[in-house]
Amino acid sequence: MIKAIALDDEILALKIIENYAGKIENLSLEKIFNTQSDAQKYLNKFPVDLIFLDIEMPSKNGMDFYKNISQNTKVIFTTAYSEYAVDAFSINAVDYLLKPFSFERFKTAVEKVKTNADTDEIKYLSIRADYKLHKINFNDILLIEGLDDYIQIHLTDHSTITARSSMKNILEKLSEKDFVRVHRSYIVPVQNIKTIVNRSIHIGEFIIPIGETYKDLVMKIVNK
Repeated sequence: MIKAIALDDEILALKIIENYAGKIENLSLEKIFNTQSDAQKYLNKFPVDLIFLDIEMPSKNGMDFYKNISQNTKVIFTTAYSEYAVDAFSINAVDYLLKPFSFERFKTAVEKVKTNADTDEIKYLSIRADYKLHKINFNDILLIEGLDDYIQIHLTDHSTITARSSMKNILEKLSEKDFVRVHRSYIVPVQNIKTIVNRSIHIGEFIIPIGETYKDLVMKIVNK
């Protein structure tokens, strides 16, 4: 199920999106908003998979609003202005709907989200950090460390990516068979659990403690 919200300063445009979304299986339009502040407050509490987003708005430009979203959320822009199309796709928009758009055109855009989700789910983690959308191959992840309201992704090339996210939210974006949480502050790839010494996992230069809550799950994986 794709969880979505819509943000547009025109109520009629929101009603059209609401009507179209109700006709598509596996798409749940959770909320509609006509102010960016209300949409941001919702996103801070409830991550979604997709935003239907107007570009020309009274306060902040819709593209700038999207760039400042820390969570990994796809976007379909809905606008009456064609001149923004190039900029929209440069920030990895799934699609660009020019108002007024038909139900069939709307449905085609949503199908692109479903296709991308199926592909990314297998091999990649997509996450927004440093004003960019990073698409990270699972095989390049050494481990993931929780730092209060942020997570730090340690990569095999010794670089790191820091993003605003909870450990719970990032774990939901990862493949269950490929990653496991071993401590309240650590998620590691299953294939990297090779050496355990004194209730700690050794991965390269890292020594990661195994939390009491997670020890049974880790040992089950190791003993497979």
